[in-house]
Amino acid sequence: MGKGRALSDGVIKKILLSYTYVAVWIFLSFTVIVYNKYILDKKLYNWPYPITLTMIHMAFCSSLAIILIKVFNIVDPVSMSRHTYLRSVVPIGALYSLSLWLSNSAYIYLSVSFIQMLKALMPVAVYSIGVLLKKETFKSQTMTNMLSISFGVAIAAYGEAKFDVWGVVLQLGAVAFEATRLVLIQILLTSKGINLNPITSLYYVAPCCFVFLSVPWIFVELPVLRETSSFHFDFVIFGTNSVCAFALNLAVFLLVGKTSALTMNVAGVVKDWLLIAFSWSVIKDTVTPLNLFGYGLAFLGVGYYNHCKLQALKAKDAQKKVQASDEEAGKLLEVRESERNETKV
Repeated sequence: MGKGRALSDGVIKKILLSYTYVAVWIFLSFTVIVYNKYILDKKLYNWPYPITLTMIHMAFCSSLAIILIKVFNIVDPVSMSRHTYLRSVVPIGALYSLSLWLSNSAYIYLSVSFIQMLKALMPVAVYSIGVLLKKETFKSQTMTNMLSISFGVAIAAYGEAKFDVWGVVLQLGAVAFEATRLVLIQILLTSKGINLNPITSLYYVAPCCFVFLSVPWIFVELPVLRETSSFHFDFVIFGTNSVCAFALNLAVFLLVGKTSALTMNVAGVVKDWLLIAFSWSVIKDTVTPLNLFGYGLAFLGVGYYNHCKLQALKAKDAQKKVQASDEEAGKLLEVRESERNETKV
């Protein structure tokens, strides 16, 4: 009775912790998106400088990551040669800087709700680029599902009340660069046995992003900022915004490390619906029935894609267990055969 109760308490505790990690990640992800929208939107805080905002994030996150690794030794840095850094980390940093720059720029032109709908194309982009780079196997069933997701997003875009072509181009570009980055992480890092958690990722990637972003910043935003004589750096706004961005990276580490990447994908769907509801009810963005119908179709496609991924992972785990049991059985047979031979001698 005592053991059963202890087991029950342990299971309940584990479930509660998992839900806590999910809730923290949703809250921080929600906060960062809404906060960035608030800062960049001309109707709100009216500070439309996405490159500068992203550079502030990268400077803060890289500084904090260096302190956590070099001073407090929270995690150990990954052993990496200069050649590996230049060949593997720098391309990923370049793609990450472009993805962040374009995605933050899109908040100036598009509503939060519509941006979340466009982000539903991420599985389509990841799968398509994976097939092109021979990291994924082409399957007609999967591609049909990808087309259904794209069709749903197209309907949502058609029903968008405040459609902006440039904003859509920026967001689609961000999705394409982010998808390429995710595939290259598997090719350039994971396949080489280099695994980076969010702190070590920021330690290696954030300074690289800062350098890449400084190039367009010098030509695009610096001249405008110089002309804006009334500008003053708001430490409260940008400081708390940067803290939220860093905390989000730690929340990703906790969520994936303590649960799974699939849990994060499911939690992401919940977060997207919450953001759409918040955008409609609080920010007063227009969400049309056609928006919701299109995103609903895309949502079903993404859900089916995640389901197929889960089934594939389960099948892979089952195959590993069968192989392990076969190897164990083979070893037992070898031991028994040797024992028989020794008895005969």
